[in-house]
Amino acid sequence: MTLHSQNFSLDPGSTEPIYRQIYWRFRSAISDGLLAPGDRVPAARALAKELGLARGTIDTAYSLLTAEGYLLARGQAGTVVAAGISVSQPAASAQPAVHPGPSIRHKAAVLPFQMALPALDAFPRKIWSQIGARCVRATQIADMANPSALGLESLRSAIATYLQVARGISCSPAQVFITSGYRNSLALIAHALLKPDDCVLVEDPGYPPTRQLLEYLRIKVAAVPVDQDGMRVAQGISRTPQARAAVVTPAHQSPLCVSLSLPRRLQLLEWAARKQAWIVEDDYDGEYRYVSRPLPALKSLDREGRVLYAGTFSKVLFPGIRLSYLVVPPAQVERFELVSQTFLGGCPELTQAIVATFLTEGHFARHIQRMRKLYGERREATARGLKKALGERIRIDPLPGGMHLILRLTPPQSDRALVERLLTAGIYAEALSDWGVHDPTDSALLLGFANIASQDAAEQLGRRILALM
Repeated sequence: MTLHSQNFSLDPGSTEPIYRQIYWRFRSAISDGLLAPGDRVPAARALAKELGLARGTIDTAYSLLTAEGYLLARGQAGTVVAAGISVSQPAASAQPAVHPGPSIRHKAAVLPFQMALPALDAFPRKIWSQIGARCVRATQIADMANPSALGLESLRSAIATYLQVARGISCSPAQVFITSGYRNSLALIAHALLKPDDCVLVEDPGYPPTRQLLEYLRIKVAAVPVDQDGMRVAQGISRTPQARAAVVTPAHQSPLCVSLSLPRRLQLLEWAARKQAWIVEDDYDGEYRYVSRPLPALKSLDREGRVLYAGTFSKVLFPGIRLSYLVVPPAQVERFELVSQTFLGGCPELTQAIVATFLTEGHFARHIQRMRKLYGERREATARGLKKALGERIRIDPLPGGMHLILRLTPPQSDRALVERLLTAGIYAEALSDWGVHDPTDSALLLGFANIASQDAAEQLGRRILALM
């Protein structure tokens, strides 16, 4: 028995790679008895021609099937189904669904409106590759040993200099710790300064991984409502007087993008000094403000050494770099050095060297300036395109900065259900209700605009959204 190309129903729009789809078609055919032991399968070249694919795609699928014992390569005699394979159908859970669905949140595929993703098409890859090549050529034997858990000294120095100029933060390189991401930074803070059953104030709505990570470490979380001036600090500290820390996003509240007002910033700092509590400032995209100059960091107002400043390169460079940094108060440097030796494995020093050079040669600052202008343009174009397609079905919040739009649904409907339908159709979105401890009074979609290149592209996507509402 043979398997012809008519038996293949491949989905080029699926998140499942084509070679994996071919792999599952052959595996299912063997398990169902459509292909019996000894049956010859089509030659890779012939099947690639029939399906209109590159031969390498077929070779990859065949190699996987051969490695797992489903096929047997016999040289010039061709490839056949191996003997001794049970034809019982594997459990349904063994074969992943070949369609985009909720699991797409964990995929690397770039989808329209993907959140937390900078404009990858505008990244200066040529400059980056040139710097990378120079850093590789300059690699010494000592650079190939285990990296420092604290971070590369040149990068820590470059970050301290940048923060002084751009964010108003005066710090020494010793206060800067290099981590592999915001979660890594928050976990380091928790291990260094908190203990199980401590209580931490968080924003509601707020970044879900903050709550999840703290709760996983058995730290209690108190959700504090957010209004147009940011976290309602007075309400949070009065309701939870035993709180040991607060995690805030003062520049652009995540996800509502409002800024923490100066009175509330001062109130939060006064509380931390009085209670000897800690403030974690998550400044994930503070550089991207479009109505005025970027606001100074909360850390720049800290005179008592109570603020820990968490920054990241994911939003301004690209997420795949997996580099963030944490600025700790001078009195806590020794404590964090000790804890880092246990909980930080160290980030690749070659990557750190490239970023350090990117910073010191001025490329980083120029890149942010270009992106601030580009994002302002793309934000307006995306909003116009969506409004033209969706009309009165949405209301777009006027946000001063950030990298996403908030689309309020009118009339209200389940944002979670709509998000699932959009993901199935290959459009990324997040439901505002998933970001809150308490359900919001209305429904909204969170849509990243950084990779939407034009108003026409946004309008076309808006029409696809309209069809699913």
